[in-house]
Amino acid sequence: PWCFWRKQGSKRFVIDGKPVDVFWDLKAAKFNGETEPISEYYVAVVCDKEVVLLVGDLKKEAYRKTGCRPALIDPILVSRKEHIFGKKRFPTRVKFHEKGGFHEVSIECNNKNVDSLGGVVGVEPEMEIRIDGNLALHVKHLQWKFRGNESINVNKRKLQVYWDVHDWLFSPGLRHALFIFKPVSSSTSSSSTSLSSSSSSMSSQTGSSGSLEGLNHGGSSEFCLFLYAWKIE
Repeated sequence: PWCFWRKQGSKRFVIDGKPVDVFWDLKAAKFNGETEPISEYYVAVVCDKEVVLLVGDLKKEAYRKTGCRPALIDPILVSRKEHIFGKKRFPTRVKFHEKGGFHEVSIECNNKNVDSLGGVVGVEPEMEIRIDGNLALHVKHLQWKFRGNESINVNKRKLQVYWDVHDWLFSPGLRHALFIFKPVSSSTSSSSTSLSSSSSSMSSQTGSSGSLEGLNHGGSSEFCLFLYAWKIE
């Protein structure tokens, strides 16, 4: 990992014996309360005198600064990782599609009292996932369903949600859960429905929390979000 130490500049790396240059200009970047800049910036990656990756809206300035030609093929955002921290509620804003708008996603884990004729006999953890304020997923008996998947709809588009909250429930200290949000293309909708109906069996068969990252997403070329929710006391 490498972080920018100035708001504007460039740096050269050597990868597999080949020079790769990174140019950036964040001095006038506008964030509007977001964790990432939304305008007035650029980050460009150059290899073999070609701008192989360009992020930001100052494209003309980026090409002028690098003095290199644009790539013949536009890059595609394949996946993204985010880390969020909280006690019970974990909110974030994400895009499920590169050309789509932002969605408000909130993940909440609570303990529900279990009642009997004699009163409260214990508590059971449960989890809710809300998208744009609407309840998208409600998992009860989380101590038995700490791993699984479910298919939901967001703006009439199918979205597959995978979760692994084992460490939330059974590991001491600072711990994280892993959530994967993957849009499903129309060609894979039928297979996603099958996956959704078998979420209970997957819950009992999935390995450690990291195993979700090895998920086979064959058949779908859509963007995939990996969300790490760190639970702090």
